[in-house]
Amino acid sequence: MDLALLVLRLALGSVFLYHGLMKRPMWKMEPSEKMPANMLSLMKFLSIVEPIGGLALILGFFTHFAALGIGFIMVGALYLKLTKWHTPFSAMNQTGWEFDLMNLAAAFTLFTFGGGAFSIDTIILQAI
Repeated sequence: MDLALLVLRLALGSVFLYHGLMKRPMWKMEPSEKMPANMLSLMKFLSIVEPIGGLALILGFFTHFAALGIGFIMVGALYLKLTKWHTPFSAMNQTGWEFDLMNLAAAFTLFTFGGGAFSIDTIILQAI
């Protein structure tokens, strides 16, 4: 199980590290019709917290808290896609919400079980 948690942490953490860093150019953007000020502010916030959460998961550091934060982000993404944008589950020409659902499930698993034996959390707990 510890190896499975490590693989899950590395995969989910990498996704959030990458996607968070991809939002960094939004700091140079101005609000527009396609990107209103409130959405731009949210994207700027996510450009900070997603890479931090992703790195924490990769290292297995504060795994429960990082997974909880990522879970909240994914609930927010699902809410927007389902209620505001009416995005289908999956579509050939656009991103659906199936990826968000899988990320939420992975975050829930890490929140429930923690980082496993191969994590900084475990190393710290063993040292205490």
